[in-house]
Amino acid sequence: MNNLNLIIKMKKTKNKKKQLLLHHKQKNTLMESVNAIIQAYQKASKGVLNAQRYSDYAATYHSTSMEGSTLTSTQVTNLLDLGKTATNKAFWEHQMVVDHYDAMQFIADKAKQKKEITPALISEMATLVMKGTGGEVNAAGGSFDTSKGDFRKCGVFAGTRTFPSYQKVGAMVADLCAKLNKAMKNAKTTEEKLELAFMAQFELVSIHPFGDGNGRTSRLLMNYIQLYFGLPPGVVYKGDKLKYIDKMETLRKTDNPKPYVAFMMSQYKKFLKQETKHFLK
Repeated sequence: MNNLNLIIKMKKTKNKKKQLLLHHKQKNTLMESVNAIIQAYQKASKGVLNAQRYSDYAATYHSTSMEGSTLTSTQVTNLLDLGKTATNKAFWEHQMVVDHYDAMQFIADKAKQKKEITPALISEMATLVMKGTGGEVNAAGGSFDTSKGDFRKCGVFAGTRTFPSYQKVGAMVADLCAKLNKAMKNAKTTEEKLELAFMAQFELVSIHPFGDGNGRTSRLLMNYIQLYFGLPPGVVYKGDKLKYIDKMETLRKTDNPKPYVAFMMSQYKKFLKQETKHFLK
């Protein structure tokens, strides 16, 4: 190798090292920002009575709004805090809100107990989500009850998306649970824990194991993992529903999780910042 080629090779190696170092610094800066946001949220919430309750109200509002509830944020708070129903709103909308909030209390309790994720635990989440709005469904594969957390026995579609055959659901959920439990033992950094929670949401909703309530249940699974690790639970904003769906579809088509994870991380940071600001008023 002549001297010119050696110099060129050395420069390329040096530039590559600089790029890797810059990427590492950018990644550390991102996670320091997330950790700082979490710390600020936790510090601010300590001085507020029932802070977690009101964050759960917000999470319930966004998750149920994405699935058809038209109750406003104030109406959700009035319903859950005071038992006050909203005028000219359907009963099922109120029931959806109450059931989701109850499911949030359930996952918080189980996370404190450090329960492993099992198909039974996920079915319990779905049972609570659909408790007052679900019911028995008669399908080609047999009858199942969405209010009892039964796995579906029919095919499901969402727009142009076809989800896995119902015959595969049980095995797919069991496999997902095994993978999540293993990954949870190995997750060390805040980044790893949050990414795991985001991907758990994506994987469960992509299986679509239930006849209804899959979106809410998958986001509760995300929250469960966050709470398991002592992290504040996050949300997907109802106003960003189309972006959320688009990021998941892109992930399914490309097998590249980075855009989806980045979107979910931005939602998480946005929510904690908003709640911190609210606590400090």
